[in-house]
Amino acid sequence: MSSKVNKVHEPLFHIAKRTGIPTWLSWLIRILSVAAALVACAVVTVILTGENPISVYATMIDGAIGTKRRVWSLLQNTAILLCISLAVTPAFKMKFWNIGAEGQVLMGGLATTACMILFGESMPSLLLYVLIIVTSIAAGAIWAFIPAFFKAKWNTNETLFTLMMNYIAMQIVSYFTYIWSVPKGSGQIGVINAATRAGWLPSIGGNAYLINIIIVAVLTVGMYVYLKYNKHGYELSVVGESENTAKYIGINVKKVIMRTMLLSGAICGIAGLLLVSGTDHTITRNTVEGRGFTAIMVSWLAKFNPVYMILTSLLLVFLQKGAIEISTIFGLNDSFSEIITGIIIFFIIGSEFFVNYQIKFRESQKGGNK
Repeated sequence: MSSKVNKVHEPLFHIAKRTGIPTWLSWLIRILSVAAALVACAVVTVILTGENPISVYATMIDGAIGTKRRVWSLLQNTAILLCISLAVTPAFKMKFWNIGAEGQVLMGGLATTACMILFGESMPSLLLYVLIIVTSIAAGAIWAFIPAFFKAKWNTNETLFTLMMNYIAMQIVSYFTYIWSVPKGSGQIGVINAATRAGWLPSIGGNAYLINIIIVAVLTVGMYVYLKYNKHGYELSVVGESENTAKYIGINVKKVIMRTMLLSGAICGIAGLLLVSGTDHTITRNTVEGRGFTAIMVSWLAKFNPVYMILTSLLLVFLQKGAIEISTIFGLNDSFSEIITGIIIFFIIGSEFFVNYQIKFRESQKGGNK
């Protein structure tokens, strides 16, 4: 009898998850992805506009760091984005999908605005600062605690809950913006306490944004220590890995959820304070400018590591500032700058695939089938 041999045709290549990758290699992949993105952007620039891509990139660099004022603006915006990224990180590490940072920051900013408008002319400066800090932290924490409470008690969908809370926060801010508008009915508050600067964060050495940067730097160190060395940071990591395991070893999962979201909301409240009291000195429903969603990407790309978030935040803000300058200098509309930014971000996100996975090609077999 003759036996038939079934030949198994293996694919030319397959994707396998990496078991471990050296840190230097992971960063090399990311750097190469940025280089590839710049090449792709150069091709797109030539095709769509006919401009010299070298000139475009030079303009991008100039738009981000071309003057001392632009450098400070870059650092200030990086600090705000980093602050919000730090806020969402504990929740994400716990696998609580907090999409509501936008609203939580707005509520913190609204609390700061209320203190500046209602008590700016009647309260001593030191007491006013204390009131602003306490109320902004409390407002952000409470806004984040609401979906956490419902998740812990009734297992609601936190993604939809926190997302909808953003729109509620925007409408609340719109309402009070109309109530406090100057002139009445204009829908714009304008610069708050412009004459007295009551409630404005003080400048240090003539640098208006330096105090914002210092505060966020302290928060970054604190968050790193909290996540890596604190018992609470360990507990939220365990909950993120497996709720059943956390319950088995005696961790109160519901308590961890609510505590972690209180922390996330409190830091968002601080971000709102920095935006209103330290940067804009006013508030609108668009004050956060989408940073609550960009912060999600920063946190994920940095693998929830606060130190890496500094670099990620700086890169994204650099690209944003540079893209705006490109549109201005070359007379292009905002859509083109968004195309450039989107391409670069796409490559950066795509690089994470090659960090976590590898492509293995089929090995040629010698000596026939066995």
